[in-house]
Amino acid sequence: MQNFIYQNPTEILFGKGMIAEIRVRIPKEKSVLFVYGGGSIKRNGVYEQVKVALKGRKVMEFGGIEANPLFETCMEAVKIVKKEKTGFILAVGGGSVLDAAKFIAAAALFKGKDVWEILRQHGANVEAALPVGTVLTLPATGSESNGNSVISRKATLEKLHFASAHIYPVFSVLDPEATFSLPGKFVRNGIVDAFVHVMEQYMTFSGQSPLQDRMAESLLQTLIEIAPVTLNEPENYEARASFMWSATLALNNLIGCGVAQDWSTHMIGHELTAFYGLDHAETLAIVLPGIWQHKLAAKKEKLEQYGRRVWGVKTAAEAIAKTEAFFHSIKMPTRFSDYKIPAKEAAEKVRNRFRERGDVFGERGDIDGDAAAAVLLARA
Repeated sequence: MQNFIYQNPTEILFGKGMIAEIRVRIPKEKSVLFVYGGGSIKRNGVYEQVKVALKGRKVMEFGGIEANPLFETCMEAVKIVKKEKTGFILAVGGGSVLDAAKFIAAAALFKGKDVWEILRQHGANVEAALPVGTVLTLPATGSESNGNSVISRKATLEKLHFASAHIYPVFSVLDPEATFSLPGKFVRNGIVDAFVHVMEQYMTFSGQSPLQDRMAESLLQTLIEIAPVTLNEPENYEARASFMWSATLALNNLIGCGVAQDWSTHMIGHELTAFYGLDHAETLAIVLPGIWQHKLAAKKEKLEQYGRRVWGVKTAAEAIAKTEAFFHSIKMPTRFSDYKIPAKEAAEKVRNRFRERGDVFGERGDIDGDAAAAVLLARA
């Protein structure tokens, strides 16, 4: 097990009625930018709960954050923050809204000339950010309890990530009832996103940390167990609570402590979203089995462990098949043909993008442009 520093300063407020706690966690003297997405929070009652909790404060609203938050949209919010001298950002929604809020918080205090450099340098140049609080309505990304953010740029068809200790939310409200009205597709996406987050930290080398392995496997087993329940019974509080907490733990840095990580599935997936507009989770379901097949020899031992402990099967091939079958069971496609996207075209686009940037990913640093193209060609 490698040396590590575990840092997670986010206060989690979990359970029914916890949105009301916002009122005592945002300093009264700070004006608030209330950021949200397409307006679903106005239909499910969350918006009203937040407005009540913010009563008596100066609040500016900024809606319209996209499912893949755009740099261009975020920069409009940054203008408001600077003009109004906003002191706190409250993000209410799913991971996209939270990621946008984090970027807005960092961009508002960025001293460089080109704010896009935050993404180009993956956050290494972020020296400060406004405080951010969140109310989560879509479990998926774990953004409510980590220092990560992913932003797309419409003008250049890029999707990049950054990370910084400065953008951890100071608090996050996780009320499972806020998720009851989610469309099934969103829940499906969230399950797959959380599942693959675990895999990026787990499906690497064998024998690194027995504890981290068991923690990762317990999250995978929980997601597999509750997936059909929470999809078929959207107001089953216990199932939705387990889903919500699993998604948070899947990417709050805990299971990744001291172990090698992969992330090639995500990096390839980001390019597919940038080029074709696929949902993030949809790209992950296409790419993950392909990465495993491409790296079968290197990942064989860990795949067998996963198959044995999680699915009760013996071989790496069976473990891959079980995973893809699980995605299909929750109506998640796993091939380019399901979206009528030419695999050869996608492979060339991603190959060229990786080459342009000199990108190399994977726990062994061997997923370059050619490897990414080979993975995608096999997912037709």
